[in-house]
Amino acid sequence: MQSVLVADDELNMRILLKATLEELEDMGVELLTAGNGKEALKIINTKRPQLVILDVTMPGMNGFEVCNTVKNILGMKNIYILMLSAEAQEADKQKGKEVGADIYMTKPFQPEELLERVVDVLGIEMQKI
Repeated sequence: MQSVLVADDELNMRILLKATLEELEDMGVELLTAGNGKEALKIINTKRPQLVILDVTMPGMNGFEVCNTVKNILGMKNIYILMLSAEAQEADKQKGKEVGADIYMTKPFQPEELLERVVDVLGIEMQKI
C-alpha cells in the first residue's frame, strides 16, 4: 500500500492538506499525519511513506532538518519530499534543494496543483469527472 505523510505543526493546515488528498484514500493510498518534525521522522522510519509533504517551520526539528536526516544521513533517497512552506525567499528554496527536497512549494498553494503533483509522484491514474 502506498502512503503519504503530511507533516505540519498547524492543525488547520494538516486538515486542509488531508482534505485536499482525501480522494487518494479511495485509491488505496494511506494518509498519515505528523504535528512536528520528530514525529514525522519517527513515522518515516517505521512506515516508509512514498511521499512526505513537509512544512519547514516546525518546533523541535524543522523541515530542513527532517529532510536532511531522511535524504542525507539515513540515505532514504527513494522517499520523495515535497517541502511546503510560507517561507518564499530564494534562500529558503535553495536550502530546500541543498538538503535534498524534491520539490519546494510555497503557501498559499493551489489544492489542485498539489494534488496533481502528488498523483504524478505516486504514479496514480486519476479519473476525470
